Amino acid sequence: MEQELKYVDLVEQPISMHPKKFALWLFMVTVVMIFAAMTSAYIVRQSEGNWLEYDLPQIFWFTSGIVILSSVFLQYGYISAKKDNMTGLKIGLSGAVILGIAFLIGQWYSWVALVDEEVFFVGNPSGSFLYVFTGLHAIHLISGVIFLIIVLISSFSFQIHSKSMVRMEMATTYWHFLGGLWLYLFMFLLLNH
Repeated sequence: MEQELKYVDLVEQPISMHPKKFALWLFMVTVVMIFAAMTSAYIVRQSEGNWLEYDLPQIFWFTSGIVILSSVFLQYGYISAKKDNMTGLKIGLSGAVILGIAFLIGQWYSWVALVDEEVFFVGNPSGSFLYVFTGLHAIHLISGVIFLIIVLISSFSFQIHSKSMVRMEMATTYWHFLGGLWLYLFMFLLLNH
């Protein structure tokens, strides 16, 4: 009888997750599906021939370093928030925002470099794919920077602290996801270019 009660207790306890976190995870799954479909389409289209060969912009290496460093800053901010270190939280968030903006500026310059190489959005599918990959990622990154700014503003009014971490956890999760997505895209392009 006691064994049955333990089993019933385990069954009746639902696994809980904050609804906003759950929505974020669903959103990230859809983004993964979109980029998986696009990278698959890239491989299929590349195998058909008529593929323009060009060098990837060197600035991609620099922007990849920026995105990694921004995640380090944000993780520092997250750890600081868990310890109620408000100064560390603000430094981490501010650094991530500044580096996120620097990444976007770097991506703009990558497009300038592509135009200098005469690789355009129209004309050849290889260029089109690169612009779509980087542009779609940039749109998601803009949303991430806006989210970080909102959390940073919240930190100045002491709404983010060890007892109120939902927004910080969501921002950190999304930002690390975007960084990982960029690194995946960059490695994909290096290996399949």
